[in-house]
Amino acid sequence: MGLIDIIHKTRYAYRQPVHLTSHRLLLRPRESRDVLVLAYELTVTADAAVRWSQDVSGNAVAVASFGSLASELLIESRMRVELGARPYPVFDIAPSATVFPFRYSDDEWIDLGALSAQPADPVGRLRAWAQAFVAATPTDTLSLLKDLNTGTCNTIRYEAREDQGTQTPVETLSRGRGSCRDIATLFIEAVRSLGFGARAVSGYLHDPQRTLLGSANAGSTHAWAEVYVPGAGWITFDPTNDRVGAVDLIPVAVARDIRLALPVTGSFFGASNAFQSMSVEVSVTAA
Repeated sequence: MGLIDIIHKTRYAYRQPVHLTSHRLLLRPRESRDVLVLAYELTVTADAAVRWSQDVSGNAVAVASFGSLASELLIESRMRVELGARPYPVFDIAPSATVFPFRYSDDEWIDLGALSAQPADPVGRLRAWAQAFVAATPTDTLSLLKDLNTGTCNTIRYEAREDQGTQTPVETLSRGRGSCRDIATLFIEAVRSLGFGARAVSGYLHDPQRTLLGSANAGSTHAWAEVYVPGAGWITFDPTNDRVGAVDLIPVAVARDIRLALPVTGSFFGASNAFQSMSVEVSVTAA
């Protein structure tokens, strides 16, 4: 438990004034029993009108609209949160789901919807890889998910990848390396192939000991996964670091696909050479 201060700055520079389209911002943490937002401030320049709403997943969405041309765009988010997740969580899984395979209730299947859809896997490579972690049938549900989390971490080497987009699970398996979003996507699609409901999470990683992958200095943006298990609810898995539970993780957005949880999305109209640079600075420190 503790207080965490987060500063997230995104700056775009243009060689000449451009017309900015509306930008969608996912920057405000999701509040829960583990995360309490004590203060939050969002600043967008230049000349932006900001309106707030919630999307279909319950994420806090800010949409910035611009009334004039601009040669620079600065988006700065400052917040203080209180974290309450326990280092060694106990998951109270429903008796009907303690052993895999199990069946979700009809209502759960309907509500999970696309979060439990079978992934595209033409030759069955992903399912075969995931199925290899099933020690026996039946087997312990939580142990299976932990084994798959560890297996993903051990199979895929982390790399800081600045390229836009996310690798497919098969690409990640073939390359044997990927960013945190690639690794999280592989884990999510693997557990879906086994019949679980899962979703992607984007947010911040607090790393005071500076020992975790995917972090810079004492913290950074990060991507991980949540799996729905009846009774326990959404269980957090960070396959990049082979961790289970939400300690030191500050979720901002959940989505069926990590590309739907990007912190900043938007574009501009202008000359083909108008774009000059983009920079991102993130600070996650104990208050």
